Amino acid sequence: MGATKWIGGILGWMVGGPLGALLGYGIGSLFDKTEVVDYTDSERNTDEGNRNSFLFSLLAMSSYVIAADGRIMHSEMEYVRNFLRTTFGERAVTQGQDILLKLFEQKKQMDARSPGAYRNTIRQCAEQIAQHMNYEQRLQLLSFLAGISKADGKVQPEEVVALKEIARYMGLTEQEVDSMLSLGGSSLADAYKVLEISESATDAEVKKAYRQLALKHHPDTVASLGADVQRASEEKFKQITEAYERIKQARGMK
Repeated sequence: MGATKWIGGILGWMVGGPLGALLGYGIGSLFDKTEVVDYTDSERNTDEGNRNSFLFSLLAMSSYVIAADGRIMHSEMEYVRNFLRTTFGERAVTQGQDILLKLFEQKKQMDARSPGAYRNTIRQCAEQIAQHMNYEQRLQLLSFLAGISKADGKVQPEEVVALKEIARYMGLTEQEVDSMLSLGGSSLADAYKVLEISESATDAEVKKAYRQLALKHHPDTVASLGADVQRASEEKFKQITEAYERIKQARGMK
C-alpha cells in the first residue's frame, strides 16, 4: 500500500464521529481533498477501510499517551516512526509524524480553550473504537500504546493513567494494561502480570490463564488488519509464551 493511499482511499468507519473530526484536523493540508475518498456503506466493512481506521485510531490514541507526562520524547516518537516505516515505508513516516504533530497542536489549542477538552475527545474516540473494532483488535491497539510508554525505558505514572483511561473507554480492563506493560519483562513477577494472575494461583489456574491469553492474542485474530500488524501480534504472542514458560520452570511444571 502506498504512503498516500494509507490515509487516502477507503477510510472506513472512522470518518463519522469524533475520530472523523480529528482526522479532518490531523490530515489538514497534507492531502488534496480529492485524495480522501468518501465511501458507500458497502465499503465500510472492507479490510482496507478497517485497516486504515485502525491505523488512524492508533495515531489518535498515541497522541494522548505520548503527551500524558507533558513531554514529547524522541524515543516515543521514534517508536511510532519505526512502526510506520515497517508498515508503509519511509514516505509514510513523514505523513504519520506530521499528523501527530498536528494532533499535539490540536490538544494544546483545545485545552487552552477548555481544560480537559482533548481528554474528553479521546474518550469519545475510544468509545467509537469500542463500537467498531473487535476485542482482539482493541487488544492489539492497546499493546502498541503500551509499547510507546515503555519506549524510553521508564513508564511514567501519567502514562499508566492515560493507558488505563483509554483501555476503560475501549471496553478493556486495567489488568490487561498491566499485562501489556509487563510484556518482555525478565522477572517472575512480570510473568505473572502478563498472564493476569497472582503468584498464589494453582498450576491448573496458570495453565488456564495461558490458554485464555493464547486464544485472545493469537495472531490470526488480527489478520484482517494486514501482515505487518499480524507480525507485531506474533511478537506479543511469543512474549506471552515466554512468560508462561518462565512460570512453568519456576514451579517445575510439565
